[in-house]
Formats: sequence, C-alpha cells, structure tokens
Amino acid sequence: MMVEHKKYLEEAAKRDHRKIGKEQELFFFHDMSPGSCFFLPHGMIIYNALQSFLRNEYWARGYQEVMSPNMYNSALWKQSGHWQHYKDDMFTFEVEKDQWALKPMNCPGHCLLFSHRERSYRELPMRIADFGVLHRNEASGALTGLTRVRRFQQDDTHIFCTEDQVESEILGLFDFLRTVYGKFGFTFKMKLSTRPEGHLGDVATWDKAEAQLTKALDQFVAGGGSQWELNPGDGAFYGPKIDITISDALKREFQCATIQLDFQLPQQFNLEYRSAEAGEAKVKGEETKEKAVLEQKAAPAAEGAAVNEKGEKTEASYRRELTPGCQRPVMIHRAIYGSFERFIAILTEHFAGKWPFWLSPRQILIVPVMPSANDYVEELQTIFRNKGMHADIDITGNTMQKKIRTGQLAQYNFIFVVGAQEKESRTVNIRNRDDPATQKLGELIPLDVAVQKMEALRDERKLKTEL
Repeated sequence: MMVEHKKYLEEAAKRDHRKIGKEQELFFFHDMSPGSCFFLPHGMIIYNALQSFLRNEYWARGYQEVMSPNMYNSALWKQSGHWQHYKDDMFTFEVEKDQWALKPMNCPGHCLLFSHRERSYRELPMRIADFGVLHRNEASGALTGLTRVRRFQQDDTHIFCTEDQVESEILGLFDFLRTVYGKFGFTFKMKLSTRPEGHLGDVATWDKAEAQLTKALDQFVAGGGSQWELNPGDGAFYGPKIDITISDALKREFQCATIQLDFQLPQQFNLEYRSAEAGEAKVKGEETKEKAVLEQKAAPAAEGAAVNEKGEKTEASYRRELTPGCQRPVMIHRAIYGSFERFIAILTEHFAGKWPFWLSPRQILIVPVMPSANDYVEELQTIFRNKGMHADIDITGNTMQKKIRTGQLAQYNFIFVVGAQEKESRTVNIRNRDDPATQKLGELIPLDVAVQKMEALRDERKLKTEL
C-alpha cells in the first residue's frame, strides 16, 4: 500500500503543471502580479486551441458571443446582490469618490445586455457567451499555479429562456458536457447543490428551481448517464446548481463545469420579455396611458421595505412589477472548462505534457539528414505552416541524433527526418512520438498524403496521435 502511494506521489510530481509549464515554456508567474499568469507563445497555442474548439461548438449550438466591460460601479453589484454576499472576494477601488469593482463574473453585465432593449418570446432561448477577463481577490496563501489565480478567463455563458424551455436547455447542456469532455477522454460525475444559508429570494422559488434541475438529472440518468448525488446547502446565493467533477489519468477528481439555474437575477434586474399571449402587436387598451406603464415600472414591488435599518436599499427594493403582457425569463449560468487557467493545469497533468496533436504547441519538428536537404526542410515547414500547423525545423550544426533526441524530449508529436531520398521522391520519413515502432526508421509517406493525414488529425481533434 505504501509502495503504491509512493509511486502515485512520484507520478503526480512528474506531472505537476508548474514543472511541465516551465520545461515546455508554456507560462510563468511573477511577484509583480501574484496570481496573474504570463502565457508564453507555446502556452497561447494551447489556450487558443481550447477557445477555438468552444467557438465551433457555440456556432453549432446556437450561442452568440459578446464582450462586456471589466469594471462596474458598485451600484450594479448592490443590485445583483454580490456587494452584500461577495464583496470580500472582489477587487474594489474608488473612481471620482465613488466605489467601483473589477468583475468577478459576467452575469450582472449580461443582465444589462439582455435588458438594453425590449425582448420578445421569439428571441428565447437566448444563449450568449463571454470570454472576458475576470478578477477575484484570492488570498495570497491560496494561490497555487494555474489552479488558483486572481486573474482568469472562463468559458462563461448565460442562457435566457422561458420556464417551459428550462428542461430542454439543461438536457442540451448535458450533451454539451459529453461532447467536450469526451474530446479529452474525461468521464464526469454530477452533484445537485441546493439552497444555502444567506440565500437570495424566497424559499418557494428555490424549491421550484431545485425541482426542475432534479427532473433534468433524472432524465439524464434514464438516458444512460451516470447517477448523480445530492449536495445539500452548497448552492450559489442566487440559485441551485449542478457541479460537475472530472477524473484525470491519476483518478484525481476536479470540479470544473457548473450549471446554475437562476430565478433571482432576472427579478433583481427586472428582466422581461413580451409573451406569446400578448403577441407582437399592441393589446387593446395598451396604447392608452404609456405614462402609467412607465410609472408602474418605476415603482417597487409591494414586497419588502425599500431600505434596511442601516438606510441601505434592500434587495426587494430593486424589483418592479412586470409590464402588462410580459413575462420574466429564467437565467441559466453555465461553464464547462470553468477557468481556462485551471483547465489547462488539469490537462497538462492529465496528458503529462504529451499533448494531443490538435492541442499541441509542438506538432512537427523537421530534421535534415545532411545540409543539402536544408532547402527541402524549409519548404516543408512553409507547406505545413501554411496549413495552419505548428512546424519547426532544426538546421543547426548539431548531429542528427541530437536533433531527434531534443525533439523527443520536447514532446513533438511527429519528427520528420528527411534526406536526399525524401527530397527526390517528395516524401517524409515520420517518427511518431506515441508509436515506438517508428522511433528508429520511421515511416516513409508521400508528402501530399502526410499533409492530408495531419490535417485530419487536427481537424477531427483526435485524442491519440496516430496516422
């Protein structure tokens, strides 16, 4: 037992993302900005590949990408409830004698985006994605490489939908999880986190939200998905959530994805859409007294006092009556990677730095047998780079064996060794990192075939590096 544990610790140390990140020149940290990562060129290749993958999925699944501000007046955070519940974890500062904060999440800004004009039921579900930079005031002692940072980005999306659409949207998110995690060979487990102490909103609304998530989870299980667990009292202050954990190559579990059902923020920001019953046309009598409607919207709902004992506005004071003919949307918060930074840390350790071809910052290394093949080496680099692949060359004075060994240590997916024969026949001799049988002699493949195979390996985002 002790021997196995020792081997586990040794393997975990080899896979430490901070170690591999340094060896492969992916990223680094500096004391001048603790908790904020410097991504180097090779690290950005991985970052951009992950983002590109999601953008393709967003397009296929009807998401629209937006960009929102990095900082807001404290009034926004007071209205959302974050000032009351989350202030200590935010970076706050003064601007012209007023309190502001860097955003730790995108949801309040997306509420402003939804409400900037009148919405119709025909626009729902409205799925918006935001890769904006977020900041959270983590304690310095809690900062741990990429797994706990102060500055990060998320695959952050919000779905605004009707209550009738909640179930289908949640099931669609389960399919999204399967697709994304499947690309990395991850399995996942789900937990339903319910109403915590100090929650926002009434108990009846929470009960309804939890019931809808429970129904969707049960349907997922009935459709062949894994069993889910109940995690009482661990929901967000504004709504219940489904926490998703993945298992890496060492069977370690990480919580990445989250799905949160939110009936509270739409009320706090008085979000509404014109219902199907009202139609797009004016209802009889609605033309009259537009002023009265505006006055009604400006008046707080009857529930709760406008200020507390400290003279501060209460959460209920922000809520207004619905406009006649309108309904309140439901808001679904969703992330799959979670933070890009943390997900990259997990992937680095999961793959032990041996990146799948489509993610790899070092896809191809081209090595000449003799200097007379250098022109062919340079031509090959141009061909593959023009196809959008990361192809490097080594035409230094080192021996061919040293060049190959250096490429192997750097974890290139493929090493092309080319000489007079390859130049003459327009072929490449390919050594596959993950195929020991190719390490000595390699495999001779026509150049056009090699290009096609590499493109397919990249575009299909295959997990295994194989031709």
